[in-house]
Parts: sequence; structure tokens; C-alpha cells
Amino acid sequence: MTEPVNEAARLDALRQLDILDSPPSESFDRITRMASQIFGLPVSAISLTDDDRQWFKSRVGVEHTELSRDRAPCAEVAETTKPLVIPDLLDHPFYASSQLASSGTRFYAGAPLTTRDGYGLGSLCVLGSEPRTATTAEMGALRDLAAMAMAQIELQHAFGRIDPISGLPNRQQFLDDLADLTRDHRGERRLLVMLDLARTDQIDNMTRVLGSEHVVEMVKTAALQLRDALPANRRAYHVAATQFVFFAEPDVDDAAYVMLLTDKVAECSVKSSLRFATTGAVGVAPITLGMVEPTDVLRFAHGAAQDARAQEATVCFFSSDNDTAHRRRYELLRDFEAALASEDQLSLVYQPRVDLVSRQCLGAEVLLRWTHPVLGDVSPAEFIPLIEQTWHAKPLTHWVVDRALEQLGRWIAEGFTGNLSINLSANNLEEPDFAARVQLLLLKHRIRAERIELEVTESAIMRNVAQAREQLAALRDAGVRLAIDDFGTGYSSLAYLQRLPVDVVKIDQSFMRDLDATISGGDEQTLVRTMIRLSHELGYRVVAEGVETEGVAACLSTMECDEAQGFLFARPMPAEPFRAWCIAHPGDPATTPRAAA
Repeated sequence: MTEPVNEAARLDALRQLDILDSPPSESFDRITRMASQIFGLPVSAISLTDDDRQWFKSRVGVEHTELSRDRAPCAEVAETTKPLVIPDLLDHPFYASSQLASSGTRFYAGAPLTTRDGYGLGSLCVLGSEPRTATTAEMGALRDLAAMAMAQIELQHAFGRIDPISGLPNRQQFLDDLADLTRDHRGERRLLVMLDLARTDQIDNMTRVLGSEHVVEMVKTAALQLRDALPANRRAYHVAATQFVFFAEPDVDDAAYVMLLTDKVAECSVKSSLRFATTGAVGVAPITLGMVEPTDVLRFAHGAAQDARAQEATVCFFSSDNDTAHRRRYELLRDFEAALASEDQLSLVYQPRVDLVSRQCLGAEVLLRWTHPVLGDVSPAEFIPLIEQTWHAKPLTHWVVDRALEQLGRWIAEGFTGNLSINLSANNLEEPDFAARVQLLLLKHRIRAERIELEVTESAIMRNVAQAREQLAALRDAGVRLAIDDFGTGYSSLAYLQRLPVDVVKIDQSFMRDLDATISGGDEQTLVRTMIRLSHELGYRVVAEGVETEGVAACLSTMECDEAQGFLFARPMPAEPFRAWCIAHPGDPATTPRAAA
């Protein structure tokens, strides 16, 4: 017998083709039937040589699907990649004691199944119960049929089922195999594991700096590591560009398995040359077969992997609460375009801003409300941060400014003397034409620029300082008043603040909650007092947000804060109630509002 040559590589080639233990196929059965007819023999098989067995992809005249590799002639064919004819197994010094010979087989002829890279996978063989020889024509036909079987194996492997980079079954094959697993094991609980090699931005950066080949090599290495780590009876699947999945063994202990995965990922990461450029994550999704839609199975595992990355953990279990929250966010994003186009979903409300001395209404902050046709009222704190991260931010701000100016125009015609304050997002400051579009809307509604104030947060400015300063300067040059919103929660640097063309500082409501309960000279009062004093010295008007008690209002008044807004004075309200509130609350006529800075 010839010793196996590079047996590990041969077995790897066999397993990459992912044909072992696959279902019967008529396309292969035709080949075995033809071989049987050509030789006039009752038994024929397409036999694949595994590490310890001969497995039959197709068989004629035999009931069992595999036999031991020990002293199997097909193993010799696979190892040598040469045809083999044994006229009489009982006369052969090696195969006389084989399983085939003991079962009554006397004649054997086999032609190799050889890959393009020269690896022998097994053989197409014919067997007889009587000794005989094989003619040249018969062996030529057998070799041709073996080549046809090998072509069929590679075609089945390549056609829409195997990823060309990793060599692993792809997403479609996973879904098909999941359907088979569900049919045979419905109701069983299994753990699906997803390995996500890197974030999308990391892949983009790697491609830009190192080239796409480094990403390809990373995927190939990960695929090889998975094949080495998993037992032969379990498959790994390449379901997305840098994502792989596999099922854990049935009935594993969840906690112990998470520890095992964590250790394995750490071990592989140490060996990776790209460990400093990528952040891998592993998600584990417990699945009850048949109780979850196939596409949701992958979605759950993906969500768990993203949760792991967000929590800076190596491995994370699927969370139904997190999934529900993400699905809701997706639904809101999906439905917002329709909301913008509708006439009754989006609306504006107005919260009064009052002078702290006279309590006279000086204007209002414009706030957005969304009444979803199915979900009902959606909090701005929930949907606005989502919208600001998408292309919807630009049309949304245009919608708000346009509707607010339209309303302000009607109020001015009724004698309203206050101003309106409108919130901007970081995306607005990165639009090169934003200031020009605001000016066009002012012209459209014939509103003087100083009648509106645009609010922007510190973090929005710091995202792109140069672009933000350019847009703010253009707005200021046009006469629009500008305010820093939520001051104190971001960078809170008066040094950078004085370089911005702003008029108003709005102190965040988080500083107001216990302001009146703080003892004299306490940290909270000292901090607020300092912010007010320094803002005044820099020429800014100061507005306190979130004022809810008279005690807080009195405390702010002693600190000479200029304006305030909050539930103490009024909650946000639609246009008509707001106008009625202004008329009903003219302020103290005996006092004079502090002059604007």
C-alpha cells in the first residue's frame, strides 16, 4: 500500500466541498447506474474517503451508506489518485482480509475522484461477486464517469452554495440546512453562534490603508480556524462579508459555552496580525427549532454580536428586549418619510420663555411632536436622535423652520412681539447651503431675521468645528440670533465659546433639579452662578431650562439669570393655546424685563 500523501490537505479539500453526509441526489445516481450497466455488475458506488470511513454519496446494489476505511480499496484509489483493478480480492495479499472480501465481494474496479488541485477524494467503483478482469474500454468508461461525478461535485459546491473566498457554505446553504435540521429536530433548543470579525468602518479603513487582499486573507484565516476548531460533523457557514455562524453541540451549558467561546476568541486574537485594527464580536442566539422564522435566526445572532461590541464584551447572548427596541427604532426610521409627507402626523408645539423678573413671555421654543398612526405619540427624545443620523435631518429641519415661520408670521400680524427659538442638529451645520436656505425661508414668510433664534448643542458644534463656525457666522451675518443649547453637558469651554458667534447660552435642565435645595455656597449653586456670571461677562444672555419650582426660579433670579422656561411657567402647547396663554400672562407691569445683551 502507498502511504497517504499530505493526508491533512486531502481531508481539508474533501471537507471544503461540503459533500460528506449530504442527501442523495439523482444526478449522482445516474452515474452509478451507468457504471453498473457498463460492467454488467450489480454493485456500484461513488465512495468518498473520510479519515476513518468510506462514505457513499451514491450507491447501487448496496444498502449501507458507509464502511470502514481500513483495507478499503477505494482508500487506495483516493490516496494514489490512480485507477485500481482487483480481479479477485480473496487472492490479493492485502485485501483478502478486508470487509469487502468477507461480505462476498470478489471483483473490484475503481477510478479516482480527483480535484483540480490533485487531491483524491475517493473513487467511482464497481464490484462483483465473481472474479473477473476489466477491459480497456470498461476502464476508460469508468474514468470518464468518475470525471463526470467529480465535475458534478464541484459544480454543486460552487453553484450558489459556497462562498468563493472562505470555501464555506453560504447563507443560502445555511437556510436550507436549518430547514432540514428543523424538520428532523423540531422543538429542540440549540445555540447559534455568530462570529463577526470587524466593524464596517474598520473594514473600510483596512481596505483603504492595506488593500482588499488583507480583508480577503482575514476571512480565509478565520474560515480555516473555524474548520479546525469544529468537529467534522458540524458545519460553519459564511453568511455575510465578515460574519460566520455555526450551531453549538446540543444540550451544552450556556454559561460554560460562553466561557469556552471567550477563551477561543482570545486565543485566536493573540495569533492575528490584525488584532489591533479590528474588533471581533461573538453573538449567541438560543433558538427553539421551528419556533423562529429562519431569517430571524440570523438576525438574532447578528443582534447579539452587535450587543457584544456595544458592551465591549467578547461574547453576548441575544436579548429580546434589545431586539424589540432595535425593531422599534427601525420601524420609526422606516415610517418617518411618510410622516413628513403627511398632513396630520407631525406638529409643532411651543414652550414659553419668560423673563425671570417680570415673568413676561419673551417668546417660545419650538418643539416637534409625532403622532404615529399605529404607535401613537412618539417621544421626541426617542425619534429625533434617530432622524438626526439619517438623510431625513435636512428635510425635517426645513419642515420645522418653514412651519414655525409660517406660524410666527400669523402671530406677528396679531401683534405678537416675541421671538421663536428653533433647534438645529449637527447634520444641519454640515450642510454647505444651510444658512442660505434659512434666509430664503425668512424671505418667503417675510420675517425679520432677528425674530428667530437657532439653538445648537455644544457636541453638534464640536463634531466639525470649522464647518459649524462657518455656518453660524453666515447665519449671524444675516441677523439670525444663535444660542448654545444644553450648556454644561458637553465641552462647556467658555474659551471656545467666545470664539463662536452666539448670543444666548441655555443652561441645561440637569442643573435645575435640586438648585433650591442646595445649601448656600454649595457646589451646584456655585457652578450655575459661575456659568451665569461668565456668560454675562462675555456678552451672552442666559436662559435656564427645565425650571419646575418657584424656589429654583427665585434662586436663579438672585443670580441674575435672564430668562427661564419649564413646567413652572407652562408646558409645551399647540399654537392656539400658546397664544391664549401669552394673552392671559402679560407679566408684572410694575417691573421691566432685563434688556437683551
